[in-house]
Amino acid sequence: MDFVSPVLDVASRICNCVGDRADHLRRLPQNLKSLRAAMEKLNNVYKDVKERVEREENLEKKKRTHVVDGWIGRAEAMEKEVNELLDRCDEENQKKCFGTCCPRNCRASYKLAKMVPEKMDAVAELQSEGSNFPQVAVPLPSPLVIERPFDEKPVVGLDSPFREVWRLLQDKQVGSIGIFGMGGVGKTTLLKKINNKFLQSSIKAFDIVIWVVVSRPTNLERVQETILDRLDIPHDRWKGREEERKAEEICRVLKTRKFLLLLDDIWDPLDLMRVGIPPLGDGNQSKIVFTTRSADVCRGMAAQKSIKVECLEEKEALSLFQAKVGEDTLNSHPDIPKLAEMVAKECKGLPLALSVIARAMASAKTPEEWERDLQKLRLYPKDVAGTENDLFSVLAFSYDSLPDEATKSCFLYCSLFPEDYQIPSKHLIQLWIGEGYLDEYDDIQEARNQGGKIIHMLKHVCLLEVGTWPFLIDGEYLKMHDIIRDMALWLACEKGKKENKFVVKDGVGLISAQEVHKWKDTQRITLWNKTSIEELREPPRFPNTQTVIGRMTRFMFPSGFFTNMPVIRVLDFSNVEIRKLPTEIGNLATLQYLNLSGTRIEYLPIELKNLKKLRFFMLDDLFSLASLPNQMVSSLSSLQLFSMKFFSSPSPVDEIMLLEELEQLEHINDISIRLTSIQSIQRLFESHKLRRSTTFLQLAGCKAVNQVQLLSPSCIKELILVMCDEMEEVKIIHFEKQVVPSKFPNPQCCFNHLLSVLIIGCKKFLNLNWLIHAPKLQYLCIKRSKIIAKVIEDERSEGSEIESSLSVFSRLIYLVLLNLPKLESIYGHALPFPSLRWIFVWGCPRLKKLPFDSSICMSKKLENINGQQEWWDGLEWNDQTLMHNLTPYFQPCGSPYNVKSTYLVHPITRQSLISTKFESYRADYGNLLQFPPYSSLIQTTTGTSSSPPHIYPHLYHIQSRASTSMAQDELQFPPESAFISSMNHLWHLNSISS
Repeated sequence: MDFVSPVLDVASRICNCVGDRADHLRRLPQNLKSLRAAMEKLNNVYKDVKERVEREENLEKKKRTHVVDGWIGRAEAMEKEVNELLDRCDEENQKKCFGTCCPRNCRASYKLAKMVPEKMDAVAELQSEGSNFPQVAVPLPSPLVIERPFDEKPVVGLDSPFREVWRLLQDKQVGSIGIFGMGGVGKTTLLKKINNKFLQSSIKAFDIVIWVVVSRPTNLERVQETILDRLDIPHDRWKGREEERKAEEICRVLKTRKFLLLLDDIWDPLDLMRVGIPPLGDGNQSKIVFTTRSADVCRGMAAQKSIKVECLEEKEALSLFQAKVGEDTLNSHPDIPKLAEMVAKECKGLPLALSVIARAMASAKTPEEWERDLQKLRLYPKDVAGTENDLFSVLAFSYDSLPDEATKSCFLYCSLFPEDYQIPSKHLIQLWIGEGYLDEYDDIQEARNQGGKIIHMLKHVCLLEVGTWPFLIDGEYLKMHDIIRDMALWLACEKGKKENKFVVKDGVGLISAQEVHKWKDTQRITLWNKTSIEELREPPRFPNTQTVIGRMTRFMFPSGFFTNMPVIRVLDFSNVEIRKLPTEIGNLATLQYLNLSGTRIEYLPIELKNLKKLRFFMLDDLFSLASLPNQMVSSLSSLQLFSMKFFSSPSPVDEIMLLEELEQLEHINDISIRLTSIQSIQRLFESHKLRRSTTFLQLAGCKAVNQVQLLSPSCIKELILVMCDEMEEVKIIHFEKQVVPSKFPNPQCCFNHLLSVLIIGCKKFLNLNWLIHAPKLQYLCIKRSKIIAKVIEDERSEGSEIESSLSVFSRLIYLVLLNLPKLESIYGHALPFPSLRWIFVWGCPRLKKLPFDSSICMSKKLENINGQQEWWDGLEWNDQTLMHNLTPYFQPCGSPYNVKSTYLVHPITRQSLISTKFESYRADYGNLLQFPPYSSLIQTTTGTSSSPPHIYPHLYHIQSRASTSMAQDELQFPPESAFISSMNHLWHLNSISS
């Protein structure tokens, strides 16, 4: 028995093993059928997922998730493995013993039979996973971060708060961080340093970093639109929608992102839920960092951590102060370094104060100057209650150091503009003249020159800054730091004792009558951006008011508004939606500056002729004005500047009568005018007074004029020729009225004042040789001239004398060449173009060479060369070095022709436009910088095309002025030249909805 039992046990085990393997082999056919069915289901799910992914990637510009991408890869690998397994099973099934159903290789067949159920389970798991994806793709990420420019050297005293904020950004328990401290202490610099830290490729803690400047007053709509643009949300999803819809779009996208939101310059607690920011702490590790001057705002915004930015320690403050003063000044006398240390201490470690006062001291090269200025600084109290007063009492030192009362008044005047406003310098100076700050100069040009010197001085001592907008003909854009502006308002209001002395209202809506009546002691009033005054029951009294400026508002003059303004000097209602002026405006006997540009005025009251002291009268961009009252202009006996740029009347204006009235004015010396007939042109040039006074000349639609004869020397600064179909040339006439026959006239006959030339639709021009005598030309645009072959012909034999005395295009900043089918040359040989920043070439197929040479020092200011890719690829280069040097600047742009109609040239009806928001005076139109054909502009404004960034850098913001029911072809626009030129100070085009 002991021998039999083991044998039986072994036999039993063998039977069980054989039976198990036999069972796998017996079920193999059914399992193979099930595997094929499961694989077919998996393939169907795979196709569905793949189609869904491709649709969202191609149509919605999304990117597949990593989970889905991994699943697709595993599904494809599984299909390959299953097919190989099925092939092996089919192959093994063919290998059976002759006459039986038994496999020849039982061991191999068993292994395959065992693998089939395992694959069935794996296929079923993949199928289940693929059927339950909540999303297969996510939006393509915007750039992680956009660099914020700031002066990194020297950045003093911010290392400690920077390290603390950086540590908190990595703390999963902290979602919101508030940075607070007094104005000018470096909060914005710290935030920029944090922002730019993410430029390092190794740091990818967030999907996107969003920067928003909030400023004061808080504009929720502007905050939302900044975020929406940064998230690349299509405009049609939110443009023109209510606040709640915009918030929903922001929230929808941010919920899918791990974001860092940087909010700069918050003055009041911002309701993040109203903005559309999803709650933090939902596991996505998003964060918010904001700056403010108040710890109360940190509490109001429920900051989880608050960090105070302190003033600098003495050593750090001295280091910053010395760096700003400069080694040249510090080394000018052995006593100055010690005096600099004493002055730095008086600044109490405030970085902005250190910078401002250091600049003010930079030109002091003697100990006596330092001692005198140190004593002045010490006269201010060190401990004044309130952060603002502490700051202003230090910053006011720079104000008190200004040389005279006129300069101080000019500085305070800049505070009348809104925060972050880009102020055109030339119009700021005109306002200063109108206010009487420069009355010691009888000649308007001398006054302008002095105004330029004042601006230079204010910039040097850091009381004014250069604006961010790039280019302005005959000037520059300026801005005030918000702290400096607050300080200036504080000073203008007698250090806060008379808070209504300067009244600046920006985007506040309707102002009550009760508040208006508090302005009886107000000296200057400025109303901006949707600010208006409610109807007054009785005429207001403004016995001390010298200035009223309204911009971008819907202003309805309350009854008797001008009745009690005995000392008014400046009225500026440019871009205000007014249709008529009250007749009592003619009683403003002291008025010297009146700007009605861009209004909807239909008639001017004849009573304006009573304004005997009026010196500046601007009527630019008026498309509704029927006519000018006879003898009104000639009655303005003190008039010095008269401007009617881009004027287009529903009825013809008697241009000759207007010129005759202007000629009667004794003091006129600055005329900007648009003429449309040969008789008007002849009348202009027959008058010595009109010739020497005309600084802006637009000739539009002069059909019968084949040449323009310009007297040299000329005072014209801006020349525009539009749709003069028969015009072939511009001839220069010597002041003795002898026509110079040479293509290159005597160099003494120069257009020394000419800065801008715009030529549109003058089809018969052969060349513009006369431009060689415009040595200060900054902007040149030639468009739609069918036969021009050369901008300037290169005839060295005749032009050698010219070339030796003049540097052709040496001041040129912008060059625009559009639709010139026969243009072959800009200039016959290479030029240095030392000032050139931007070139735009379109529709010039024969232009094969640019007038550059690698042996000539190119402009270091060059930023962009825009044009068609095929044009660039077809350019011919004398050497490859030049091509390699210029290629980084080239940026191709798509066709500007995107609609079937080439141009809309109907006169504008203001009813088709309701609210145009400008960031600059429209009185400066005429220096068009960059523009595509008009049809593209119309298409873009109607929302059928996105705005090309390199074609519209100066288009800022246009809101719909048309009813939602108005068809696109019912929108009325002005003539192309007038509309384009009137848009040149705008920065970003939003929409004109149909």
